[in-house]
Amino acid sequence: MAQFLLETDLHGLLKLDTPIRNAPSARWQRTTRESGAHGPGPSPAGGVSPMKPANRSHSFSKTPCRTPGKSGSKIQSTPTKAGGDRYIPNRSTMQMEMANFLLTKENDPAEESPTKKEQQKAWAVNLNGFDIEEAKILRLSGKPQNAPEGYQNNLKVLYSQKVTPGSSRKNGRYIPSMPDRILDAPEIRNDYYLNLIDWSTQNFLAVALDNSVYLWNHASGEIIQLLQMEHPDDYVSSVSWIKEGNYLAVGTSNAEVQLWDIQHQKRLRNMTSHSSRVGSLSWNSYILSSGARTGHIHHHDVRVAEHHVATLAGHTQEVCGLKWSQDGRYLASGGNDNLVNVWPCTQGNSGDFAPVQTFSQHQGAVKAVAWCPWQSNVLATGGGTSDRHIRIWNVCSGTCLSAVDAHSQVCSILWSANYKEFISGHGFAQNQLVIWKYPTMSKVTELRGHTARVLNLTMSPDGATVASAAADETLRLWRCFEMDPIKKKEKDKANSAKSSIIHQSIR
Repeated sequence: MAQFLLETDLHGLLKLDTPIRNAPSARWQRTTRESGAHGPGPSPAGGVSPMKPANRSHSFSKTPCRTPGKSGSKIQSTPTKAGGDRYIPNRSTMQMEMANFLLTKENDPAEESPTKKEQQKAWAVNLNGFDIEEAKILRLSGKPQNAPEGYQNNLKVLYSQKVTPGSSRKNGRYIPSMPDRILDAPEIRNDYYLNLIDWSTQNFLAVALDNSVYLWNHASGEIIQLLQMEHPDDYVSSVSWIKEGNYLAVGTSNAEVQLWDIQHQKRLRNMTSHSSRVGSLSWNSYILSSGARTGHIHHHDVRVAEHHVATLAGHTQEVCGLKWSQDGRYLASGGNDNLVNVWPCTQGNSGDFAPVQTFSQHQGAVKAVAWCPWQSNVLATGGGTSDRHIRIWNVCSGTCLSAVDAHSQVCSILWSANYKEFISGHGFAQNQLVIWKYPTMSKVTELRGHTARVLNLTMSPDGATVASAAADETLRLWRCFEMDPIKKKEKDKANSAKSSIIHQSIR
């Protein structure tokens, strides 16, 4: 009986204490066997978070077959009887389920609660002195980690959270680098201060070629000569369509402003109030504004016989840029005196017009003026050869929101209605078109092809195509703002719904 109790004690000690021979490998052997039965298990060399091996060893240390009343610290010698030191593991059903649970939990991709994660992070910091998740350098996913505060790397290893330029994701929108169509524009005047092309809402492109005006139907390709100046020394200096697209305003070198009906191809009015050439025109409903070489801007009410209703005197040199905002509240004018003036639509208390804002930061003539279509108080302007900057203004506060050096003469600016972008046309020295992201002012792409400076830009009624006129006597059509087919379908559907509501209200 005593011998039986002694052997029982020895077996209990073999399960609790590991110094006996063959016992050190028994623990990893057990883990390996259980891993083979229930899936891949952890490597004894490491690669596991600090807390999980501790949990697993705790579960394996449960030995329900310990003899009651015996102390684990008592040292016993190996029995001399053959087979007495043989280790036979006793695996109960409960232990197998526990091992399976721990292995499954370790490989479970399910996210843990924030409280549990914070608790595990605290344990890792207490055990290791650092967070093991922060210490991982080679990662399969997630962004790179910053170096610890105060860390100095003698090997100058670069830590960064930003993607390198070579691996940055490209813009998904495809922009053709070649023009969709090239048209001849013989005898177009190479004059920076003139505005010689405009695109109507009825899809007619008006082009002034020396002393003549031609209309090109974009849908059919038909070309119509609308007018020709009577005197050979006179020339057309500006063209502008009314918003509805039925009438075309024409400014001439002999200080006239003509109004033409394109449906009947005849001149309706000839308005004379300026004393020098009219280089810029802009419509605001039935008010036509014209800028002249003298620096004066005239408002014409085309409905009445006494058409000249107001004069704006804010420039000392030629007005080469003129544009009404889409809501009709402000008129922006740029001149050869390097000034940008913003005029209100109504007169002041004294009965005279005065600019609400005057911007003098440009160092060259300002021909490019354009209002943002989705922010009515944002204005973009571009300077000439001695300035070459594009500036974005808030006309309400009078602040310059951003400025970028275009490194070329800025001749024209157009905002896109389909994207948060705008396009600029340039002269000396690169003669290119540049698409800019707004408000970051980063370059999206450059469109090259003109061999001389770009004089003017205009946009198709659907906002997808930009026409550029250059001193190389060509017109180039760029499909640079083509809308995604799905978005275009949704937009057309919304427009047709609005149209049907209008027709119902009229009926």
